[in-house]
Amino acid sequence: MLHRKSLLKLMLSLLLAVSVLGACSRSTDAPAPKQVAEVGTVTVAPESQAVLTELPGRTVAYLTADIRPQISGIIQRRLFTEGANVKQGQALYQIDPAIYQAAYDSAKASLTRAEATLDASKLRAQRYTELNQIDAVSKQDNDDAQSVLRENMAALGVARAALKAAEINLGFTRITAPISGRVEASTVTPGALVVAQQSLAMTTIQKIDPIYVDVTQSSVDVLRLRREFTSGNIKAFGRDEVPVRLILEDGSVYPSQGKLKFNGLNVNSSTGVITLRAEFPNIDGILLPGMYVRAQLEQAVDETAILVPQKAVTRDVTGAATTLILNDAGKVERRTVTVERTVGSRWWVSAGLQAGDKVIVDGLQKIKEGDSARAVDMSTALSQK
Repeated sequence: MLHRKSLLKLMLSLLLAVSVLGACSRSTDAPAPKQVAEVGTVTVAPESQAVLTELPGRTVAYLTADIRPQISGIIQRRLFTEGANVKQGQALYQIDPAIYQAAYDSAKASLTRAEATLDASKLRAQRYTELNQIDAVSKQDNDDAQSVLRENMAALGVARAALKAAEINLGFTRITAPISGRVEASTVTPGALVVAQQSLAMTTIQKIDPIYVDVTQSSVDVLRLRREFTSGNIKAFGRDEVPVRLILEDGSVYPSQGKLKFNGLNVNSSTGVITLRAEFPNIDGILLPGMYVRAQLEQAVDETAILVPQKAVTRDVTGAATTLILNDAGKVERRTVTVERTVGSRWWVSAGLQAGDKVIVDGLQKIKEGDSARAVDMSTALSQK
């Protein structure tokens, strides 16, 4: 019993000693001052930036020609390879020329006869004129001779026109390409009967270098751009200076840049859109008529655009875009911003920031809103990446 009391007294003495030592330690140790965090910042500076508009579109052949016969006849030969490129004036089909050759020969013979008849009537009219001057023939006979001469001159003109028509029809038996381009499949084969001005095209030729891209833009967007132009917020490109880039169906970027050639003058009453047409080089034939593409048009320039690194912008729980800045008092401040789109590795901010703001881009994990921090300018380092 005495041993248990002694042990209890010893334990109480030890606890009292530990408490005294802890109190002394707390009274002598001063709290360590909080360190000011260093953060990397980028100072906002306006810069010139093209205002891109991305619009859906379709490729359209630069020129299109449906091949139809201008005379009736039987196809003798097809003179082209389907899917190949043909030159303007190249022969495509040969229609049996026998009937038209015979008509030409007949017209040529009629012309020869008309020329001979005219020569005879000229001599007769000349003699009657001379005889009439000495009253050797009656005036009526002379008038008749002169009338016959004029009739034969007219007949010669008719014969020449008939020969020309026969020559044209004979030429139409050989159907040639009216334009250069890529020829499609033939709808007729040798032995088929074709008729003049038939509705079914024998084939079609399309010129696809260069090629057009027709895109549509809503009238609402057009009005918005015009308001921005009027207010002076953005500067319009000249009509012949608007560059256009293409994004193909697989997401790849078309290597060649085009330019805007035509702005629609009317708004489609059913869709409320305006059609714009751009022209692109197509030397390799990558673009084919009817392809779906997305066109990026540089319709204007914002000379006071604000761009910040993408890592400086985050989203809060509501989905709003925010960024942290270091204000003039050296305090971390949160700003809600409006981002338009990405430009390379940066966000284009249209609202929430202004020139001179120090946007925090590095050390975000060490700070929170309201903390004090010291700025380390990283503008030069980021611009060299």
